[in-house]
Amino acid sequence: MNTSAIKNLLQNFPLFKDLNDYEIEPIVELSKHRMYRHGTHIFMQGDPLTNVYFIHQGKVKIYKTDFHGKEQIVNVLQPGDMFPHQGFFRQDNCPAHAEVVEDAILIYIPITSFENFLITHPEICIKLFRVLGDIIVDLQGRLEEKILHNTYEQIIMLLLRLSKGYGKETKEGWVKLTTQFTNRELANMIGSSRETVSRTLTQLKKQELVTTDKHGAIILDTDALEDELF
Repeated sequence: MNTSAIKNLLQNFPLFKDLNDYEIEPIVELSKHRMYRHGTHIFMQGDPLTNVYFIHQGKVKIYKTDFHGKEQIVNVLQPGDMFPHQGFFRQDNCPAHAEVVEDAILIYIPITSFENFLITHPEICIKLFRVLGDIIVDLQGRLEEKILHNTYEQIIMLLLRLSKGYGKETKEGWVKLTTQFTNRELANMIGSSRETVSRTLTQLKKQELVTTDKHGAIILDTDALEDELF
């Protein structure tokens, strides 16, 4: 991948989209790229933080594990996303694992070099703060879901949240998840069990609020699911 291609790709990210060719040139010079195969770990929980990654192609699962090895999925990232956000302004280790779940091409920038760039480009710092603010709001919402709602409602809220990030509207007006998630992965996103998610999805299918296509992709009646919560 040449520098022109990297520049075009970076300018598609919200963090850099308003920079002109002259302003983005220093970032391009710092950038490297690499292809990662499905199943590869980009970093492990506890590893030193060294790079900021930008996804050009593929999908990356961010998850944590406890002392017993139980997995808690934090997010599934796709093209246009960046990670780890904790890498900025902190001297710390990776707070989670990053695993490639679909062959990926990533652009990455050494954190030290990127932080030095941010010092001289406050306008990028402001954009970064907005990105971090969106993440904080998302995490606050997930915490509220956990505290204020039962498991049935949490699963509906999870499906609705996934529909916004991974959904594509069908001809019938439903929303199809373009990324397939196993019941185990869905359960790990909200700290529940696979059996509970399976029972709930079966119940939602009987109520004709959820269905699946022949490939197993989940299709949602998002309007009806929202009504189910109120």
